[in-house]
Amino acid sequence: MTLPKLFLRLASSLVLGLLFTLSAEAQDPGSGGPLPGTPTAVPLDGGASLLLAAGAAYGLKRLRTKVRQ
Repeated sequence: MTLPKLFLRLASSLVLGLLFTLSAEAQDPGSGGPLPGTPTAVPLDGGASLLLAAGAAYGLKRLRTKVRQ
């Protein structure tokens, strides 16, 4: 790659990077709004139990194939 092309590519990457980072500044918190309620327990619903069941089934499958060998 020639030097002018490399310089152009680096300069354009720098300009695009600065444009994206400058536009991603945080906003002020404002008035704050109402206070949150008391924290509750973690909701372990169907998704977590399905992942647990899938992990157990996969572990049993691996054990069975290891015993057969």
